[in-house]
Amino acid sequence: MSVILVAGSLHYDMMIAVPHQPEKGETVLGNKVAYKFGGKGGNQAISAAKHGETVRFVGAVGADAHGEFLISTLKASSVDTTYISVIDNETSGMSVAITDDSGDYAAVVASNSNQLITEDVFESDLLWNDVSLLILQNEISPETNLKAAVAAKKRGVKVGMNAAPITDKNSPVFDYVDLMVVNAVEARDLSGIAVVSLDSAREAAAHLTSKFEQVVVTAGEHGVAFCQQGGRAAAIPAIPVELISTHGAGDCFMGALCAEINKNAALCDAVAFANRIAAKHVST
Repeated sequence: MSVILVAGSLHYDMMIAVPHQPEKGETVLGNKVAYKFGGKGGNQAISAAKHGETVRFVGAVGADAHGEFLISTLKASSVDTTYISVIDNETSGMSVAITDDSGDYAAVVASNSNQLITEDVFESDLLWNDVSLLILQNEISPETNLKAAVAAKKRGVKVGMNAAPITDKNSPVFDYVDLMVVNAVEARDLSGIAVVSLDSAREAAAHLTSKFEQVVVTAGEHGVAFCQQGGRAAAIPAIPVELISTHGAGDCFMGALCAEINKNAALCDAVAFANRIAAKHVST
C-alpha cells in the first residue's frame, strides 16, 4: 500500500452567489447561500481519495459543530482522520466565497484552528507508515509546513506543494519540495514571468525547474504547462466546457494529479488526467 499524506487546512465554507463582485463600500444582494466542506488541504485529500488513493490527513479543527462536520466529511470520503487534532476553546477554520454570474469568485479565509496543528505529530513513525507522497499548501503556518517537509525528506518521502497562496517567495520549505504546482499568479510571483498564455506558462514552468524537480503551472482558460528537470516544457490546452464555477478547481486538479503521480504515472499523463478532471469540475 502506498499512502498519500496531506498536511493542510480544513475550512467550513459559506458560498454566496451574487450577480457581480462587490466593489469597496458596495452592498450586493446575493442570489443564494450554501454551506460546504472546504480548505485546500481537505479538498485535495478528498480529490486524491476519490481517485483511488489511500489518504491520511494531518490538521486541526475547533471543538465545535463545524469541526465535527469537517471530520465526518473526510471520513465519509475514506480519508484517515486519526491525526486531526480537536482544539478546545478555538473555532474551526472558515471561509466565505463569493461567486458571480461569470463563474469567477473571491474569498476571505479565517484560519483559526488551522494555525494550531501540533508539529510533534510529524515525529511519529506511525504517521509515516507506508507514506510515499506528502502534499502541502500555504493555508497552514510556514513552520508547520517546514516541519512536515523536513520529516518527509528524512524518511525518503517525496513532497508535493500547491503554493497557494504565496506567502514567502523564498520560503525555506521550497528547499524540500519535489513537485511544485502553481497557478498563473503564483507562477509569476515565483518566477518573475507574467503568465498570460500557454507560451508564457511553459516559460515559467521551465524557469522554475531550476529550483524544483517537477513543475506544473495551471493557466486558467489557456490550459496547463509542465516541465521536469532535464526536459523540455510542454503544455496542454484547456478543454472547452461551459463554465459553471471555478471554485475548488485548483484543489480538484492537485488531488487528481498527485493521485496519478503516486501511481507512478509519467508527469505528462498525470497532468492530462488532472486537466480532464478539473474541466469536468468547473462545468458541473
